[in-house]
Amino acid sequence: MNKLITKITAPNGGVFTGQGTNTYLIGQEDITLVDPGPNIKEHIQAILKKGAGKIKRILVTHTHTDHSPAALPISKELDIPMFGRLVDRESEWEDETFIPDTVLSHGDVIATKEYSLETIHTPGHASNHLCFYLEKHKCLLTGDHIMDGSTVVIAPPDGNMTEYIESLRLLEDYDINYFAPGHGNYMEDPYKTIQSIIRHRLSRESKVLRCVDKNKNSNLDELLPLVYNDVPEILHPIAKMSLMAHLIKLQDDKKIKSVENRYSSS
Repeated sequence: MNKLITKITAPNGGVFTGQGTNTYLIGQEDITLVDPGPNIKEHIQAILKKGAGKIKRILVTHTHTDHSPAALPISKELDIPMFGRLVDRESEWEDETFIPDTVLSHGDVIATKEYSLETIHTPGHASNHLCFYLEKHKCLLTGDHIMDGSTVVIAPPDGNMTEYIESLRLLEDYDINYFAPGHGNYMEDPYKTIQSIIRHRLSRESKVLRCVDKNKNSNLDELLPLVYNDVPEILHPIAKMSLMAHLIKLQDDKKIKSVENRYSSS
């Protein structure tokens, strides 16, 4: 999109990762590496070649195994610091190798002579998820908070649907021209995209509520094919995680109740 941002896509395409995880190099002389991706030798070599010895720091949006495992080997190779957060809750996709040298908080700014990157804490997909706002170009690096071409998985207990929707609304306060997502292509119409995602999630929530009301005392596995009858069955194991996140939100909102993992309207 501009000379300040270089995108390198890792060769780890799949059901969860689409074309692969996007790694971004921000800057030309004082480079910030965002989401180094999986620890794949050819991907690391591509990053180092593009960085040409000018990478000064590593930022990680979150610590899932497709986003941060290359951070430690690159940090050691170049003797540069790692920035990010650790998860607050249990997660089955954690990269145990990532320990940040600096823990980032909401509002923290990484400033260079070329640009600045503002940290936005956006829990939902993961409790430690961060987006980075490149104010100079009004670009938001979204990690897995917003992805091109696929719906973000919200997998409890670390994933949280209430936090996810709140984090999406938070982004409407920023002056953004386009997204640089963790998977897929650059995305324009950011506010339209945000509103569309929120509508989709709330529409799915309404469907969950209708299915619970109609099929009283159903469990998770019984509700899954009813709520996601518009999604190919091969994707139901992934949808099951988001269904659990919707059910937890509805319980927190006091709209449904659970007795021995069977759900009914409150």
